[in-house]
Amino acid sequence: MTLLFPGTFDPFTVGHASIVERALPLCERMVIAVGYNASKSSAADGAARRVESIAALYAGNPKVKVIAYEGLTVDACRREGADWMLRGVRSVADYEYERNLADINRAIAGIETLLLYSLPELSYISSSMVRELASHGHDITKYLP
Repeated sequence: MTLLFPGTFDPFTVGHASIVERALPLCERMVIAVGYNASKSSAADGAARRVESIAALYAGNPKVKVIAYEGLTVDACRREGADWMLRGVRSVADYEYERNLADINRAIAGIETLLLYSLPELSYISSSMVRELASHGHDITKYLP
């Protein structure tokens, strides 16, 4: 089975890394897919930098591939041969959002979604929180793998 783990990963946090590590035993191959919107300035450049840094984290693991993609995530799944999408859930609000995405992805493409709950000690970490802390000069190293 191939899992595709999509996200903007801006930045890729210890929470994301935890989801990857916990899901790896469940699949033969994992594609970490860094999504971007080309209409946003420097989106492709930023995605390329994120792909490079995430790929460096998993350089020794032949099961992991890191790509950048634009457009619908189900189309990235098709291109990569993934029948399953992997998503992390931190809260009830995340769950409701992810359930709706899972339903539409199944309806339009037959792609199933595997949800993994974040570890309790990581559930408060989000990329937006990490970016906010960084923008105010706080040390964010403990939130990054």
